[in-house]
Amino acid sequence: MRPPWWETCVDCVWRNFSSVLFGITISDWLKLLRDNHYAIDVPYWYRALFITLHSLHNSIGRRREQSRFGAEIARTVVPPPLFILGHWRNGTTHLHNLLALDPQFAFPNTYQVVFPHTFLTTEATASPLMAYGLPERRPQDNVRMAMDTPAEDEFALCTLTGCSIYTGWIFPRREDHYERYLTLRNVPDREITSWKAAFVWFLKKLTWKYGRPLVLKSPPHTGRIRLLLEMFPGARFVHIHRDPYVVFQSTRHTRRSVGPIFALQSTDWRRQDDRILRYHQLLYDAFFEERGLIPARRLHEVGFEELENDPLGQMQTLYEALGLAGFDEVRPALERYVASLAGYRKNEFREPAASLRRRIATAWRRTFDEWGYAV
Repeated sequence: MRPPWWETCVDCVWRNFSSVLFGITISDWLKLLRDNHYAIDVPYWYRALFITLHSLHNSIGRRREQSRFGAEIARTVVPPPLFILGHWRNGTTHLHNLLALDPQFAFPNTYQVVFPHTFLTTEATASPLMAYGLPERRPQDNVRMAMDTPAEDEFALCTLTGCSIYTGWIFPRREDHYERYLTLRNVPDREITSWKAAFVWFLKKLTWKYGRPLVLKSPPHTGRIRLLLEMFPGARFVHIHRDPYVVFQSTRHTRRSVGPIFALQSTDWRRQDDRILRYHQLLYDAFFEERGLIPARRLHEVGFEELENDPLGQMQTLYEALGLAGFDEVRPALERYVASLAGYRKNEFREPAASLRRRIATAWRRTFDEWGYAV
C-alpha cells in the first residue's frame, strides 16, 4: 500500500503529464498534429512535449520489434475472439475482469494498449517502472488500475490509426469530425482498410505472445458487429446492459473526470449532455440493426444488475449460452475475485432533474423497452 502523500503526487503528475498517445510513433504524431492544425493549448504543452519525446523512442523501438518479430507475427493466425459489447459504464470492465480470469483466454493489458508498437520488446522492463507512476484507482471510479489489468483495445487503435472516437477526446474542438469512428460507418474505404490491418496486426502480436484466444472489450465495438464478423466470422459476443439513467449519469461523470486527462485542447467538459445522448443513439442504432447478423449461440446478453447480484450464476449461464468449456475450473478464481470486491463502493449520483429524465427517456426509448427498464 502506498502512503497517501505518494499517491497524491502520482495523481498530480499523471493528470498533468500522462497521455494515451505515449505509444505513438513520430510520423503518426506529426500527421495527427497536422490534421488538427497544431492546435495545442498552453496548459497542455508539457503533455505534448512528453508525447513527442516518447514518439521518437517508439519509432526506433517499432523498427527493432518489427525486425525481430515481424515475420513470425505475419504468419500468426488469430483465433475467433470473444467480444464484450456495451456502452461505456454498462459494466463492460467488470465483465472483462471476470472473463480474463479464465486461463483459456488472453487479453490486452494497459501497457500493451498504450504501447502497441513496442510491447513485445519493452513490456518486461518498462511496465514495472511505469507502474510506479500510475494511480491505484481509475479517476472515474474506484476500479483498480495497473499495467497488467485488462484494457480496451480501442486505445491501441487510437494510437495506431487515429481512427477512433478517443482522438476526438484528445482534440475536443474537432470531436464532431472523429465522431464517425464510433461505429466506422460512413468512413472512406481506405481508412477502413487501414483500421482493419492495424487491428489484425495488434491482435496477431497478442496471439503470438500468448497463444490463446482473446477476450476483447471496447464500447465502440458495440456498433461494429458487421465489420467484426467480416474480420472474424467465428467470433462470439456478450453484450451487457444497464439502467439507462445510471449509464447517462456515470458517463457524464466519466467524461468530466477523464476528458481533461486525454485532452490537448481546453473545452468545457460539463456541457456534454447532447453528445452523450447522441453517441448512445448512434451506437445502439447500429447494434440493433446488426445484432441479428450474429449466428445462434454466438451472442449472449446479460444485465449488469443481475451480474452484480449473482456473478457466479450469471457467469455460468454465459458459459453455457456461448458453449464455452471450463467453467468448473475457473469457478474458484471467480469466487476469489468476487470476494475481493467486498466493500467496493460505486459512485453515487443525485436523481436527474425531471427535464433531463424526459430527454434520456425519449432519446434512449428503445434501450428502455428492449431490456425492460422503467421509464
